[in-house]
Amino acid sequence: MALGTSALALLECNRAVTTADFRAELRGIDLPVLLIAGDMDVSAPLDLTARPTAALLPNARLKVYHGAPHGMFLTHMGRVNADLIEFVSSN
Repeated sequence: MALGTSALALLECNRAVTTADFRAELRGIDLPVLLIAGDMDVSAPLDLTARPTAALLPNARLKVYHGAPHGMFLTHMGRVNADLIEFVSSN
């Protein structure tokens, strides 16, 4: 996807993603939330992203996949799909 995007669009997307602060809004989300993160994600490290986000969401469940990278929806597709189905079915 990024290969078909202009450099300016990529820069602006990166700027928005790295500067947005939704911590106050996260505290107000009371719906069940499933966070799935890989412990080998170098572009969004677990301790900088998923763990703090889960701590701010009052009704969050965090699943950490050992050895999973950022693109775990591709590398761990079966497990991601099974966890999503289980989460949706239980809520």
